Amino acid sequence: MNSATKHAGQSGHAGRTAHAENIDHDAVLRARTALLGSGRLSRRQEADACRTLSVVSPLAYLPRLVRALLSLSYELGAHPQACLSVCAEAVEAARRLDGMEPGRRAEPLVDALDAYQRQLYVLGRRAEGLSAREEMALAGRRAFETGQVESPVYGLGPMATALAEEGRHREAAELCGRIVAAARQEGSGRGPSFWDMVEWAAELDAAGRHEAALDAFGELVSTSRREVEDGRTSLANLLWELVRFAEMLDSRGRSADARAARREAGELFTELAASGERKSWSSILAWWRILLGLSGRVHEQAQPGETELPFGSDTLGWSPGLWAAYVEGRAGLEAVAASLAPLAAADPGNYLEELVTVHRRLTIRSVFYWERRTHRILEPLRPLFDEGVALARRLAEADEDKGRAVLTRALTDRSTLFVAAKRYAEARDDFAEATGLRG
Repeated sequence: MNSATKHAGQSGHAGRTAHAENIDHDAVLRARTALLGSGRLSRRQEADACRTLSVVSPLAYLPRLVRALLSLSYELGAHPQACLSVCAEAVEAARRLDGMEPGRRAEPLVDALDAYQRQLYVLGRRAEGLSAREEMALAGRRAFETGQVESPVYGLGPMATALAEEGRHREAAELCGRIVAAARQEGSGRGPSFWDMVEWAAELDAAGRHEAALDAFGELVSTSRREVEDGRTSLANLLWELVRFAEMLDSRGRSADARAARREAGELFTELAASGERKSWSSILAWWRILLGLSGRVHEQAQPGETELPFGSDTLGWSPGLWAAYVEGRAGLEAVAASLAPLAAADPGNYLEELVTVHRRLTIRSVFYWERRTHRILEPLRPLFDEGVALARRLAEADEDKGRAVLTRALTDRSTLFVAAKRYAEARDDFAEATGLRG
């Protein structure tokens, strides 16, 4: 057994300590030789050696032990319980290190806690995962206060997302606001990112602070206008933001402001149809996906006791399993839509509107699914958007007052897909029809 103490166990056991009289000097020598040798160690062998040496030289080897354990945890991803044990040991090692120099060794602790919380969520232990994210935020704060990191919100982002998933939107909005405020104070001059602003606005809206959400999103739109002129963002990004902003303004009864946002969006549709983007951009589909997802959040409300979907945050930050559960729900929605279709054909007055809603939920989930898999999104997604428009036209024929708004939304949805797929003329035509329906 490779160990520095009489009681040391194998990899995965946490909290190893030893008194000086119990140090196994032969084990220490073997560990030093292994780390200094020319042979390539496995991650487990490296972790074993670092564990041994961390007893005699903790400040030197605890950081390396944490890194080795985290590397080992990646190898164990297919074995969640074993992976959790390794992550737990990494956390204990990082806590020991942080205890020796409080606040000055917080980065390894934040990294270890990040891996640990992910595994807790994988195993469905959400309360413990939330606690780990809380500790991450506190460790990040200590690191800032001691000058180890420059950001006062280091480690705070996962906590904001966790609170959103728990339905604690006021608290999430407060943390998001702190992240935005910190970004404004940075010396780079770039200010908060698109992702920071969208998440903040989304959490403000979910918390019922609708005017504050409009102010936050309006700030994002203003920033994007400047970035378009400076060549730092795409016309498509600004266009998608304006479409979402108009929708938000309409929901709060600010019709004149919504019309102004749509007019500006219409100008961008026209420019794209005439000459395309002003410069080439790498994939920007994630920007479209998050804003479209937010537009459909009203139909994805969690039941009491259920985890909420944090639509305002990037899906990479969702707790493990949540994104998969969301996109895998397409099968259930397909079944519901199939059962509603004949009912809606026979009795549109009672079933067609429900079918339209179910189909839009299915469409948006499909966007989340395909956006991660290919940049050629038109082939898998266009049939869904086309069907959404067809259903909306049927509803407009059956009930003009109710169907007009639904058709407007379906055409607008499809116009944003066409922009994402760089089919700009078709996008312009759909948006023009949607605008004409508004009168």
